Amino acid sequence: MNVNKLATIFKALSDPNRLAILQMLRDECGGECRFEAAEGGKTVSAIADCCQVGLSTVSHHLKELRQAGLIDCEKRGQWVWCSPNPQALAAVEEFLKG
Repeated sequence: MNVNKLATIFKALSDPNRLAILQMLRDECGGECRFEAAEGGKTVSAIADCCQVGLSTVSHHLKELRQAGLIDCEKRGQWVWCSPNPQALAAVEEFLKG
């Protein structure tokens, strides 16, 4: 992964709320969910409930995480489901390992 992409990822993770959201999604999925299972990921409203912040604030943070490539979002009916992007997480892990 190139340096500019990693900088974008780390910038997105520099916000405590975004870091908490990513951690929640990662913990929820155990690193395995990618929309294949009907219950994979979390809805935006469930994330807002867990974080105890408004939907607009969560939507902003999710947009930043999605633009950095850290999460994927999928619309299912009237709900938007979010899950971590394992390739991005693996790239960050690989970078940190050296």
